[in-house]
Amino acid sequence: HVQLVESGGGAVQAGGSLRLSCAASGYDASRNCLAWFRQAPGKEREGVASIGADDTTTYADSVKGRFTISKDNTKNTVYLQMDMLEPEDTAMYTCAAGLSSCNSGRYTYWGQGTQVTVS
Repeated sequence: HVQLVESGGGAVQAGGSLRLSCAASGYDASRNCLAWFRQAPGKEREGVASIGADDTTTYADSVKGRFTISKDNTKNTVYLQMDMLEPEDTAMYTCAAGLSSCNSGRYTYWGQGTQVTVS
């Protein structure tokens, strides 16, 4: 039914940039909440950024000023522009889609993830 497919991950040097994409099918990105999460080895999954139907965005303190979340409603795609990457950003990045306000913090659909490695 609903599928989320991430792309754009890879290995980059510290200080570099990377842009992640998440294409959603069977889902209306214009009406719901989309978000990016990440999980590093030995760590629990954490929220990175979210963007609501009204384009309101939120960011984890650790990425504020460095990451930017955006979306293209015509393509049902959400992006995560990552600048000034640090080794601490190394993780599996996964996109998620909710069926309610981003304020709920609840997500129904999840992608498989794309690996980001910063050295």
